[in-house]
Amino acid sequence: MRCLPGVGPKSAQRMAYHLLQRDPKGAERLSVALAESLTKIRHCARCNTFTEAEMCSLCASPRRDPALLCVVETPGDLLMMEQSQCYSGLYFVLMGRLSPLDGIGPREIHLDRLASRAADGKVEEVILATNFTVEGEATAHYISELLGGQGLKVTRIARGLPVGGELEHVDSGTLAQAVLERRPA
Repeated sequence: MRCLPGVGPKSAQRMAYHLLQRDPKGAERLSVALAESLTKIRHCARCNTFTEAEMCSLCASPRRDPALLCVVETPGDLLMMEQSQCYSGLYFVLMGRLSPLDGIGPREIHLDRLASRAADGKVEEVILATNFTVEGEATAHYISELLGGQGLKVTRIARGLPVGGELEHVDSGTLAQAVLERRPA
């Protein structure tokens, strides 16, 4: 249980004891579900997210706009984009971000696959939706340089104030970025 993010030794011990002492059937269901997922789930041939089929349902959908390709770091980021219902194009999931200190370079996040996917003749715009961390920014910059030379329009999602946010409760970095990226009213 300690291999899960955010689970320390004590929490892992409590969970394990709970399953063993109070919910052995739940422990069995969990182990079967994990074993099945390891054998059934693979990466989508087009976008690299997790799927049970050769191609995920988003890539297979004729309703998606093939001219738009949104690059995200993780399948969780893809799900957040979908939940926002603001995007109808296709995706590419990096399964990480550049982090040289951790030994994660362009090969580890499949940038070669992204470059060939973006050059399929259908993609007109690549939207970079990596996180606004140092690694996410470096990844976005690297991809922008990589794809910008291919004649593709490369854009970055905006940063700024959250919907419903109040200025007095926003950190100064977010406020400064919102002012820098202001647009006409």
